[in-house]
Amino acid sequence: MEICNSDLRMSFSEWERDTCAMTRLPPLPAEEWDDRTRAALAPLMPEDRRNRKSAGNALSTLVRHPDLAEAYLPLGNHLLWGSSLPRRVRELIILRVAGRTGCVYEWTHHVHSATKYGFGEAEIAAAGRGEADDPVDRLVLGAVDELADSYVLSDDTWKQLGEHFDDRQRMDLVFTVGSYLMLSMAFNTFGVEPESER
Repeated sequence: MEICNSDLRMSFSEWERDTCAMTRLPPLPAEEWDDRTRAALAPLMPEDRRNRKSAGNALSTLVRHPDLAEAYLPLGNHLLWGSSLPRRVRELIILRVAGRTGCVYEWTHHVHSATKYGFGEAEIAAAGRGEADDPVDRLVLGAVDELADSYVLSDDTWKQLGEHFDDRQRMDLVFTVGSYLMLSMAFNTFGVEPESER
């Protein structure tokens, strides 16, 4: 199910009805946060923001398993903030993954982020569908679909990407797709709601 519609929004209740999902793992309540929970967020957040309210629904759900959160978050932090890919390309990848997987949580967050990096509404909706006017954007979106469908990039796609991105950037591209596919599977399975819906 693709979630990007003409006005770029789908309510959580609509998603829930369509996928028969429910919140299986709600965010850890504030009264259950302890030093170990807060320590799990150290790779990503300053100490004063390691709390239920500041962490948001996704991180507050992940900290139910502090060891997993602590292991995953440095990679997620790199892919979102330290990647060698231009930020616009990262957002393009994430929008396509969210559109393919029907992950309302990721879609909601990254529609907002994409507007900060120069995407217009029509461009955002098209990215979610795997469409773009720009040839490099089309190449990136095609690479996302190829990885999600086949779990490998063809020699031709790898070569074409090499005309625009260096080896580190192509590595970051592959890991960004894989990581956001994994997050989308997790968030869809756990039933993580966008903050605006709570």
